[in-house]
Amino acid sequence: MQDYQLIIFDWDGTLMDSVARIVSSLQGAARAASLQEPCFDSAKQIIGLSLPKAMQTLFPEDNHLHEHLIGQYKHHYRELDRIPTPLFDHADELLSGLKSAQKLLAVATGKGRAGLERVWQQSNSGHYFHASRCADESESKPHPDMIHSLLSELAIAPEQALMVGDTSFDLEMAQLAGVDSVGVTHGVHPSEILAQYQPKAIVNSLPELAQLLLPQ
Repeated sequence: MQDYQLIIFDWDGTLMDSVARIVSSLQGAARAASLQEPCFDSAKQIIGLSLPKAMQTLFPEDNHLHEHLIGQYKHHYRELDRIPTPLFDHADELLSGLKSAQKLLAVATGKGRAGLERVWQQSNSGHYFHASRCADESESKPHPDMIHSLLSELAIAPEQALMVGDTSFDLEMAQLAGVDSVGVTHGVHPSEILAQYQPKAIVNSLPELAQLLLPQ
């Protein structure tokens, strides 16, 4: 692998094991709005999108309920905060190793700013990152706005950055931004979907990712 200066991570499904919780919250929001619950797989497919875009995708015929659904989703997600969502195994070791190797680290996430700050505090992981972009301050993935903005803030050329994510939205965003990518399969989308966006590699775990990115 190239010796990239900047590693940009997606959050949910890439560093944090939060897929089941997000799906449960989406299903709870549907119940609260008296709509049919999306099945687990359907709900899982929209992880990574901004909440407005996610609701448009899941409930295209219920535009008048989207704001209500977003409010209910946030309520259900916060109600589950009594049990903090864990990072994936070896996430701390990976991030610590990359920071020790003098890499710049960033997050590009479908979460809102308040949600990212909350999980950073819960997982004591915010200190690893030099910059971040959230869905409520950027265009939704797969639009390349988040990556373009991070590159500008950190003064990094596209060829010196790498995007790591678990969804087609992450890898398509990288492709549109002219940035290399690596797909991880422990989150939302399987390798056959990720491979469509020509990532430099596809890995099944964070230790595999560490082998690619850290000096051996």
